Amino acid sequence: MAFSENYYPSQDGLKLHYREYGSDESACPLICLSGLTRSSLDFHDFAERYSKTRKVYTLDYRGRGKSAYDTDYKNYNPQIYLGDIFAFLTAKGIEKALFVGTSLGGLLTIAMAGLAKNFIAGAILNDVGPEVDKAGSRRILDYVGKDVRFASLEEAAAEQKRIYGGALPDISDSDWLGQSKTTFIYDETAKNYRFNYDLSLAKALAEQLNSDEQVDLWPFFKELGDLPVLAIRGALSDVLSAEVFARMKAEDPDMEAVTLENRGHVPLLNEPEALAKLDEFIARIR
Repeated sequence: MAFSENYYPSQDGLKLHYREYGSDESACPLICLSGLTRSSLDFHDFAERYSKTRKVYTLDYRGRGKSAYDTDYKNYNPQIYLGDIFAFLTAKGIEKALFVGTSLGGLLTIAMAGLAKNFIAGAILNDVGPEVDKAGSRRILDYVGKDVRFASLEEAAAEQKRIYGGALPDISDSDWLGQSKTTFIYDETAKNYRFNYDLSLAKALAEQLNSDEQVDLWPFFKELGDLPVLAIRGALSDVLSAEVFARMKAEDPDMEAVTLENRGHVPLLNEPEALAKLDEFIARIR
């Protein structure tokens, strides 16, 4: 399935990148929001699968993928990301969409429900909820921003498997190579592979996690209560605890909840059990 690479301007003038898949406009579009250090590349297979029946957009946040890096690291924060998403919706004339959010992308979807619910036709939350487990926060803070380099993608894949194999214990070496291709980019100057995001994210994240002004997202999550919601959790996740997942279901009894075995943070959304549920859920939202 062909896709196009496009850009739109943020409100403060950054050039932000997105991919557009499909041409069928008979159903509302699907907008994919990735994790903290991730990019639109994570959703390629997902977008190809679902762009047969609707348009699918995969966005690069500022400082990730092919989007411009911000010279002020403090702009790497959820409020600014939400403004960028609203700018995208305005640029494309999208009035309502089905959002799929992995990790940070899910947090932004929850926040949007409290601020601009009218844009949301439904939500898919991938291993994230209104509370992030402290163990996961510490782990993420520990790895973000490290300037790790590799001579080859194969070398990168081997190291990724060593570090994160516990979260994805049953994927193959070829799958790990695929993961490295969406994680690293070739640095023409240094002649090696580096992370595909602005390392300044680390400073912003540390300040946000250590701030005394933490936002309670439960009231925002409750705004999703009358909308279709599918929540997916990896059974091994250190970001979305079983307790928070259970509370999400209690707060929203209509929420569809799926727990995937042998998955930590985050499920890849290509697991057979996940795809069966995603196929049925997405098809219902027109």
